[in-house]
Amino acid sequence: MRGLEEILVPSPAVGEGLVWPALFGREAPVEMEIGSGKGGFLLRQARAHPERDYFGLEWANKYFRFAADRMARWGVTNVRLMRADARHLMLHHVPVDSLSALHIYHPDPWPKKRHHKRRLFQPDFVAAAIAALRPGARWAIQTDHAEYAEAIRDVTADRPELEPIDYDDPEYGTVDERTETNFETKYLREGRAIYRMAYRRRG
Repeated sequence: MRGLEEILVPSPAVGEGLVWPALFGREAPVEMEIGSGKGGFLLRQARAHPERDYFGLEWANKYFRFAADRMARWGVTNVRLMRADARHLMLHHVPVDSLSALHIYHPDPWPKKRHHKRRLFQPDFVAAAIAALRPGARWAIQTDHAEYAEAIRDVTADRPELEPIDYDDPEYGTVDERTETNFETKYLREGRAIYRMAYRRRG
């Protein structure tokens, strides 16, 4: 079983950018999932695409540790996990033009109006995320919260760098509009509506 020290990576220091080849030990396309939860999506994709590298961010410590243990048990070599604030990391540490895909499934909706400022999808985050994507890279987003879905569309749909594309893409883990994350499975079982959108960064 791979050691957790290979999978878990510390947050970068102030002013320090992430260097993907240093983290993964090779040059390869990098996909990021923000809110990787128990790691089901990352594990499935990492096993299906050993030629790609996968970087997961998760703030909830119990899910973060569960996902790391899961990756170690399966012995995947192309996943790294970090416990860090996604907005801060994207704004200050993720290199520009470095991601081949960005996955954000069921971000915290912070439903109370007074908490909306805590939401991940703010104009500065969206601008930084677009900058981090390579030309042609895919950005897939999913939420079960209708009002947040509209807010996400409002802050992404008018960006000239983003071209709306089909949500389904088996190469990136979505078949019949299913990504099969834990939250998606749970919410569909409860009968909730799921709101999905996907973009490609224009070259």
